[in-house]
Formats: sequence, structure tokens, C-alpha cells
Amino acid sequence: MTDDKDELRSAADELAELGDAVSDAEIEDRLEGFADRLRRMADGERGPDHGQLARLEHNLQDVRSDLDGEHAEAVGSALESVRSYRETVDGV
Repeated sequence: MTDDKDELRSAADELAELGDAVSDAEIEDRLEGFADRLRRMADGERGPDHGQLARLEHNLQDVRSDLDGEHAEAVGSALESVRSYRETVDGV
């Protein structure tokens, strides 16, 4: 059986990898921070709620707008993983 938090882990891995690839130190720090946050969400006993995921989605959209080409696409891919996981969260 696959863990439903695999989507969060996948997004974290994508963002960490992208953080290593960008040349802007501020964006690298932001991406690493998002990756760390996603790992904590994935490894926590309780998964994140809709509010936490919505804030993360907003922040990812914000950083994606600061990037071009493949880098923006990579953030978009991570964002889709977060959205896919969010569809499994009860409530709202």
C-alpha cells in the first residue's frame, strides 16, 4: 500500500533539487524552507490541514512567479503534488 503522504515527499524532493539548481540565494533558501516544511508535514503523525496546505500553495505560486522556464515548471510540478495530496484531506 502506498502512503498518501508520498505526494508531499515528492514535492519536497523536487523543491530541494530545484533549490540546488537555482542561482539566486534568496530563492534557494525559500525553496529549501518549503522542502523542509513539506518533509515535516509528510513525517508528522497528523497530516497538514487545508489551511496549512493553502498557505503553502500560495507561497509556491509566489516563488514560481519569480522563476522562468524549467525552474518555474519544477515548482509547478511540486505544486501539483501538493494539490493532489490536498484532495485527499477531509474537510472544507
